[in-house]
Amino acid sequence: MKATLNIFLGLFCLCFSSLLYAQQTPAPPQNQMITITGATAHIGNGTVIPNAWLTFEQGKITYVGPAKDEAIRGREISAQGQHLYPGFIAPNTTLGLVEIDAVKASDDKSEIGKMLPHVRSLIAYNAESQVVETCRPNGVLTAQICPRGGRISGRSSIVQLDAWNWEDAVIRADDGIHLNWPGSFSRKRWWAGEGRGYKVNEDYAKEITALSNFFDAARAYSQNEGQNQEDLNLLYAAMEGVIQDEAGLFVHVQGEKEILDLIAFKKQQNLARVIIVGGHEAHQVADEIKKANISVLLRRVHSTPQKEDEDYDLPFKNPRLLVEAGVLTALEGSGRMERMNTRNLPFYAGTAAAYGLDPEVALQLITLNTARILGIDEQLGSLEIGKDATIFLSRGDALDMKGNQLTNAFIQGRQISLETHQTELYQRYKNKYDRQ
Repeated sequence: MKATLNIFLGLFCLCFSSLLYAQQTPAPPQNQMITITGATAHIGNGTVIPNAWLTFEQGKITYVGPAKDEAIRGREISAQGQHLYPGFIAPNTTLGLVEIDAVKASDDKSEIGKMLPHVRSLIAYNAESQVVETCRPNGVLTAQICPRGGRISGRSSIVQLDAWNWEDAVIRADDGIHLNWPGSFSRKRWWAGEGRGYKVNEDYAKEITALSNFFDAARAYSQNEGQNQEDLNLLYAAMEGVIQDEAGLFVHVQGEKEILDLIAFKKQQNLARVIIVGGHEAHQVADEIKKANISVLLRRVHSTPQKEDEDYDLPFKNPRLLVEAGVLTALEGSGRMERMNTRNLPFYAGTAAAYGLDPEVALQLITLNTARILGIDEQLGSLEIGKDATIFLSRGDALDMKGNQLTNAFIQGRQISLETHQTELYQRYKNKYDRQ
């Protein structure tokens, strides 16, 4: 009896503690027109409007431009001295797929296998993740949720970061398939006695051939589906969007040689929408990338050089090199602690601005450029009439760690909470030391 009581009390405490630290309740739908006045509006396409007005109703922007000489309908938010931005978009994230790395049951970012185009990250997305909640106070309001692992990891989807569940969160389901391009070299395993440095991948050509064969088979299946195919092939059927140019092919690749081989692969397979993810050495073949009409989601700016002969500041100036070459570029932040670091997305753009990019161009790397690459630019990415009112106000420059202080944020017109467990702890201990 005592053991049963202890189990009951333990379960009760666990459930109660989870309620204490659950994500904020999603905001209700917008129920009146809202006009933001007096802010400096950073449109997201390079334009800045001082003392701007922005009006939105039923979740859509209805006006953005200079101040009007007319009465304001609905609710007014006076924002003199503040800055108005479109919500930042974080591509290639595993937000909501892992809560605690050390707890296997909370890790849904990958599946067992090599060719997994049928795996959907969307249905594993946890809208109540505490990690998701921490991104919003920095202006990250939209994200592309991506699987990991295998040669083909699966399909990503785009979500907004204030929802009850994945069905409420989804903006665009299955927007693309993620492919991990093989490497021509790999690091030696010093712990296995191989020494240090790099070694040649002897199977590199075979791995590319295997990819070509898989794509050829998927294309043949797509052309013959419903005619000669009696049994459903989930793997080939899942490739339909890429084969028919309805979804993007996000290729995770870093090296110069591998990128050139990818360009040849794109031409051979007649693929329309190919996006490089990572692209550390993309600047070395930027002209070829531009000619091939390939865009780049550039690897985390806050990182170190990968090779001994690279400039120490290459990761910082890489965005400028690609933009100056005319490549459609946006920023992503995968890598170690990637879910927690998603909230630092605006500061990656700020670093790019510090290393040569115009600040408004740097802003595009996490707003309009990202929306264009993901295929959601008609809905998000800039402050334009008809687009979603996914926007926020900041006391200062949102690309600067000191200036990024949000006062209001809206997702599809709904005013969301900017409180998190971290902000509660900040206030608690701030008051403690203020009293001292």
